[in-house]
Amino acid sequence: MAKKDIGVGVKPPEKECEDINCPWHGQISVRGRVFQGSVRSAKSHNTVIVEWGYHRFVPKYERYERRKSRTAAHNPPCIRAREGDLVVIAECRPISKTKHFVVVGSLGKAKLEVRGLEQRIAMKEKPKKEEEGKEKGPEQKPAGEVKKPESPKKVKEKPPEKPKKEEGK
Repeated sequence: MAKKDIGVGVKPPEKECEDINCPWHGQISVRGRVFQGSVRSAKSHNTVIVEWGYHRFVPKYERYERRKSRTAAHNPPCIRAREGDLVVIAECRPISKTKHFVVVGSLGKAKLEVRGLEQRIAMKEKPKKEEEGKEKGPEQKPAGEVKKPESPKKVKEKPPEKPKKEEGK
């Protein structure tokens, strides 16, 4: 039986689990900070690495720099977040040496990841040769016909030789 509300505005998962460290079906309570980020790694057992970005102001240059934070979070079997998912994590008591957060909900695939991938694929694709010929207008000349005049090469002139002094006279 899932709890109806754990104090974070997230819907409870549809599946049930018997994990003692699940905020919905176990005995762990959430408190403190809540973050939203994307899962970068889900290789460890019941653990995910969640990453989110933010901007930090640099006063010297009066500009912002992009930074990111990564943290390990417990991944309950009822939620089972995978790489690329957008998740909500909440702070809890320490579960292990590095885990102080637990995944409380999954919001589906991260849209930023998909958009970035499409841009990278579009940049890799090159237009076909036939399309290049059609795109050229009458104003453009083929690259083979235009030649720049060659600049004359400068030859270093030798300075006039100085007469040698005769010794012994």
